[in-house]
Amino acid sequence: MTLDLTVHGSIQEIGADVWDACAGPTGDPFVTYAFLHACETSGSAAPRQGWGPRHLVARDGDAVLGLMPLYLKGHSQGEYVFDHNWADAYERAGGAYYPKLVGAVPFTPATGPRLLVHPNADRDAVEDALVHGAVTLTDQLDLSSLHILFPEERQWPRMGDAGMLLRQDMQFIWRNGGYQTFDDFLAALSSNRRKTIRRERRDAQTGLDIRVLTGAEIEPHHWDAFFACYIDTGSRKWGRPYLTRDFFARVGETMVDRIALVMAFQDGQPVAGALNFIGRDALYGRQWGTLIEHPFLHFELCYYQAIDFAISRGLSRVEAGAQGEHKIARGYLPSPVYSAHHIADRALRDPVKRYLDGERPAVEAEIAAMTEAMSPYRER
Repeated sequence: MTLDLTVHGSIQEIGADVWDACAGPTGDPFVTYAFLHACETSGSAAPRQGWGPRHLVARDGDAVLGLMPLYLKGHSQGEYVFDHNWADAYERAGGAYYPKLVGAVPFTPATGPRLLVHPNADRDAVEDALVHGAVTLTDQLDLSSLHILFPEERQWPRMGDAGMLLRQDMQFIWRNGGYQTFDDFLAALSSNRRKTIRRERRDAQTGLDIRVLTGAEIEPHHWDAFFACYIDTGSRKWGRPYLTRDFFARVGETMVDRIALVMAFQDGQPVAGALNFIGRDALYGRQWGTLIEHPFLHFELCYYQAIDFAISRGLSRVEAGAQGEHKIARGYLPSPVYSAHHIADRALRDPVKRYLDGERPAVEAEIAAMTEAMSPYRER
């Protein structure tokens, strides 16, 4: 098969119908046209913010057979696969690390498809073409590197076959053991953990009215309140939150049936919130924020309410985002996540390769050790 590859400076150039013909069947909310279009048109992932779309499209004649979300990045913010040390070393040696090319969903450390293939196409051929096309584009633009972040485990080896360096990290994921209720989940835990979680939930809910809003239940004033919480907490924690109010307005219009918004009210006023996206088989926790100090509120809104919702919907897992060993005690166990890296200059590629060759087995050993030593489950 001979495929023509083209590069596009916005997702809007490609169009919703064409994009979702490849992205929709995956069931992943973050690679849909609606989510990526909201990121770009809201100014959240825009060139002036260091995110320049360079989406790759694979065609056979007039038929679009595959897509790859790509961005020209002027920094390493909003990625959650950390290469700051690589950049610092390369630039101290006189190289220019930025701009670089990134295959990712902006601000979203959630595993998902990064090579989007039309269901009628030859998946292997199209995925190979997209990976090799992205590597070629990196070299043609004389960029330092290409980074594909949080790909599906199935797609990860294909990137290695194309000569990319493979990296492994971990996240903490809750998995549904066929539970019918939250109490069923608690029954799978050790006695001490059951008692602790019940106490945390009781303390978190005291004095608050906590609701999970979906679909038409979510109104503009809920987004106003959530955004205020997000900005307040994000400004204190990170200095500058990435997402604009317009982003939330856009996903609130186009993705409302794929959103579970957990809100806490005190005396009728919204004081905290957690935003989740609903996938085909998973709940993805994304942003949260609070205007008050309240015991265990973060655990309740981001972890326990998510578990409760996933059980009620029959979802297989909850992915609650990057980092956080404290999640283990709440039932979220360490699991591998992946990335792949093409580094053009051998002066940087060779030491990075040596580092990653040692990092991968170390991460695997850490996952095993943490699961054995820290799992809250009675049967491990």
